[in-house]
Amino acid sequence: MIISAPSDYREAARRRLPRFLFDYIDGGAVTESTLRNNAGALQTIALRQRVLQGVGAPTLETDILGSPWAMPIALAPVGATGMYARRGEVQAARAAADAGIPYTLSTVSVCSIEEVARGAKGELWSQLYVLKDRGFMNNALERAWAAGMKTLVFTVDMPVPGSRYRDRHSGMSGPGATVRQYLQAVTHPSWALDVGLAGRPLSFGNIEAYTGRRMTMNDYMGFIGSNFDPSIAWHDLEWIRDSWKGKLIIKGLLDPEDARDAKRLGADGVIVSNHGGRQLDGAIPTAAALPGVVDAVGDDLTVLVDSGVRSGVDVVRMLALGAKGVLLGRAYVYALAAGGQRAVSHLLNLFAADMKVTMTLIGAKTPADITRDALDCAAKHLSSQQL
Repeated sequence: MIISAPSDYREAARRRLPRFLFDYIDGGAVTESTLRNNAGALQTIALRQRVLQGVGAPTLETDILGSPWAMPIALAPVGATGMYARRGEVQAARAAADAGIPYTLSTVSVCSIEEVARGAKGELWSQLYVLKDRGFMNNALERAWAAGMKTLVFTVDMPVPGSRYRDRHSGMSGPGATVRQYLQAVTHPSWALDVGLAGRPLSFGNIEAYTGRRMTMNDYMGFIGSNFDPSIAWHDLEWIRDSWKGKLIIKGLLDPEDARDAKRLGADGVIVSNHGGRQLDGAIPTAAALPGVVDAVGDDLTVLVDSGVRSGVDVVRMLALGAKGVLLGRAYVYALAAGGQRAVSHLLNLFAADMKVTMTLIGAKTPADITRDALDCAAKHLSSQQL
């Protein structure tokens, strides 16, 4: 199929992937209302069109957390990305490096920290969950630092896995999952040969590096289910801030008071996120939560955002609401599944082109020029209730 827009990659991924993998990345929790509302809320945000502003050719270059980015976009941590393309995490990291933006490696990746660091030379971030196994967390931190990953993204919105009914229906989890996955794989031979066989995806490098044993898909799902800890509180994270020498970003905040707690912890930044609608169904869309978080922490923390972003126009909307940068999750995994590194690079080029056109039409020469003044007057004083 012809890819003309970022959204085209979703259909291309659906065609290529076994159902259990497509539904795993495409789905959300329970009725998926938050998943839908993330994108829907963004579409309600009107930008203020300006004319004859003389901005010339916009530039996307910016500085975030003390590092230069070619555009205010990073690739978000997504678990099991290596199931979507052969050694998928390495391919995605290379595309990010070519684009001059950070790539964030998930704790539950197929490719290990060391493999990604060897294979991609751009700015690499490491993501970590709050887990019961403190030994695993220490091991992951030490290995990430040794591999040159100097920014830690600490995800706090998953004390328990969300109820993802689509995964149970598709065969990603539940009774007979292994047999159902095999049957779906054989009906998608392109994926099965390239990824299922040649890609050696049925292992999880970061977990295996700690446990010393091969991890199957069932082991992976079991590890997730048994290791998240709903009893951990903010004070339990103090050892992370004390021991981690690099930048610390807390991911998964929606409430302004939680952002203030992250500030008190000593974080360098936060990511406003509802896990792409995969955790609490009924949670506020991130576009609605973002202005309140920005107002709560001011310039004391770098505020990033994810969830629901499907185009360069959406990136500009998020910047107008106060974010310094945006993380892409589903959008880049669809592209990765459809065509690997080359497709992710193409997707990022589409986002960049959309951003430049949008910035020209609102009279913004640089990302720093995109403020709440870029919102239409009817949308300038956004609140959670208004969205």
